[in-house]
Amino acid sequence: MGTPPWRMAMQSSVWPSECTLMIDLHTHSTASDGALTPDALVRKASEEGLSAIALTDHDSLDGLPEAAAAACRLGMRFVPGIEIEIAFEPGEFHLLGLDFEDAGDALREAAKSLARSREDRNRAVVELLRADGVDIDYEALREQAGTGMLGRPHIAQFLVEKRVVKNKQAAFDRYLAKGRPYYLRKACLELGEAVRIVHESGGLAFVAHPMSLFASWTRFRSLFVEWKELGVDGLEAWHPTARMADCRRLEALAHQAGFRVSAGSDYHGAVRPDRRLGHTAGDRPISDEYLSCLSR
Repeated sequence: MGTPPWRMAMQSSVWPSECTLMIDLHTHSTASDGALTPDALVRKASEEGLSAIALTDHDSLDGLPEAAAAACRLGMRFVPGIEIEIAFEPGEFHLLGLDFEDAGDALREAAKSLARSREDRNRAVVELLRADGVDIDYEALREQAGTGMLGRPHIAQFLVEKRVVKNKQAAFDRYLAKGRPYYLRKACLELGEAVRIVHESGGLAFVAHPMSLFASWTRFRSLFVEWKELGVDGLEAWHPTARMADCRRLEALAHQAGFRVSAGSDYHGAVRPDRRLGHTAGDRPISDEYLSCLSR
């Protein structure tokens, strides 16, 4: 298949002689449901002093070449990635694929299939809202979002603007979260399959924001055993939606279990103003020490 565009950009980039203190290993662009284009996202990261950034769009590899080219121009380290939804109960399970050598056919086909499923799910949610008397149009909503992929945060923002709810969190709590009236499942991958296709592409597989699984600490210990057997490489122990105490505990348990540990902001831009690029739980800057989780 040849060298992918993001690898070509990385090979020609001028690496800084000394890393700054901040990086980010979990961000989103307009290639999925972020507010900034891949180029603008990387430029913003550079302006804010980050030395490395991963682009991990939901079910999409489309933004990687543009982001890699921007990182090359700016002398930043670029980490190609993706975020994949995994079948799991009772919470939500996302897997980060990080630092691909080459996104193979299996990963590309999985991304396309998952993106189609996400689109179908969002259209169905809009139809449920329309059936219950909410004046909402899918195409108008997508145009307003200005992203390559509509997400539940966009629908939540619409409900706020229509004064159905006071804020986006209320939209999720009452209507859009798992188990709520307008929650619909989309197709997901089994964890073993997702890990396999990430590894086949030369990447590393990290469990994203583990606290969203709503697992007890006792269950986490058993899950760690399962994940090890399936080849999971690490955990995103640090995420802005988690308490710092929980992040520290996750990091300690991950190291004990032999997992790599990553940290990210899960930055989406204006659609998620509670998340700052280069910062994680407790608004803590993400140290470039976490780049060690990508070492082979």
